[in-house]
Amino acid sequence: MRRPLAVPLLALATVAATLLSGAPAAAAPTAPTAPAAGTATAPAAGTEAHGHGHGPRSVRFATYNASLNRGTEGRLVADLSTPDNAQAGAIAEVVQRTRPDVLLVNEFDFDAGHVALGLFQRNYLSVSRNGSTPIEYPYAYTAPVNTGVPSGFDLNNDGTVGGPDDAYGFGFFPGQYGMAVYSRFPIDTTRIRTFQKFLWKDMPGSLIPPGWFTAEELAAVRLSSKSHWDVPLRIGRRTVHFLVSHPTPPTFDGPEDRNGRRNHDEIRLWADYITPGKARYLYDDAGRRGGLRPGSDFVIAGDQNADPYDGDSTAGAIWQLLDNPRVNTSRTPSSAGGVEQARLQGGVNLTHRGPAAQDTADFAEPPGNLRVDYVLPRRSLRIVGSGVFWPTTDDPLFRLVGVFPFPTSDHKLVWVDLRLTRT
Repeated sequence: MRRPLAVPLLALATVAATLLSGAPAAAAPTAPTAPAAGTATAPAAGTEAHGHGHGPRSVRFATYNASLNRGTEGRLVADLSTPDNAQAGAIAEVVQRTRPDVLLVNEFDFDAGHVALGLFQRNYLSVSRNGSTPIEYPYAYTAPVNTGVPSGFDLNNDGTVGGPDDAYGFGFFPGQYGMAVYSRFPIDTTRIRTFQKFLWKDMPGSLIPPGWFTAEELAAVRLSSKSHWDVPLRIGRRTVHFLVSHPTPPTFDGPEDRNGRRNHDEIRLWADYITPGKARYLYDDAGRRGGLRPGSDFVIAGDQNADPYDGDSTAGAIWQLLDNPRVNTSRTPSSAGGVEQARLQGGVNLTHRGPAAQDTADFAEPPGNLRVDYVLPRRSLRIVGSGVFWPTTDDPLFRLVGVFPFPTSDHKLVWVDLRLTRT
């Protein structure tokens, strides 16, 4: 299982806005003053038309851990500077074939100039791949995360300070394994909330490993391994809060299980956030306290690094969302490809308790293939379709997912269609 990292992906600034839409910079909405810089670009002509794959009255939300991470700072910008990178091209084609209206991309390296975010749109998403239809996202958002940001402490207790395991979120450089949101709908940048700096110790009843951190470290250790963002989208007359994150894998630690415990509490943050009365302890990076306003529409999305039945996550971690009475789990995204690969790969996959059809990631043993990527809407939002982009080997599009070494990512794009009033 790849260790996820995150870093601040600042919301699109003027330069990035021009790259994304080709519209004049003056068309971009004003960036918020806090908690993070944010800008949305003006809509390009024709972007309201839906692509194939879902009905004209539904809105497709998707999450995709695209593995657009690189080993050195600036490498992703270099790779996206031309339209010739094979992995990025294949990832773009997956997006073009599935055509989400709102997309979270996990593991997308951050750069301070926001160049990669615009280049991926201009050189990849906007370019036909093997006959696919280009897709335009006139709005996008990214903000700071914790991955690769030095903490100044020996957080892994190996006797030395420094390196990726002592960062606020595991990472070799700030920005590695960041996040990005692309949207066909306007982003209300003035109401975005981020929880990058929320301290783990401030979550009541947290699972912080007893005795692992010093008092000084506890006063600095952040809960989110990357960040948690509440990104409000204006869809017609309604606002839908896109709640996105990428919790740490519950592995790569020791018997103290600090990563498993952190993963559990990162997932819990959203469970508390959407539950009236349970998030009074929360404060965002602008100092505003509390959770989501009761009655608000939301969609939770991201690589949660937790399977309901199998793998290494702490007991009950993802059930904090799946069992939440405010979450709609009436339809679970699935694929025929996950079933086929579990059968072909065999091994531990044959002993898993969870349905292979619901797997979203093709992991080596252990732990084998798992369901770790989720799109979870509010219960009152009607699900009219869902899926995992994992074609079977006899499908011409299998070339986009393949087997190790993967042409795209070990994770698969997961989507859910919601019936929303858009006008």
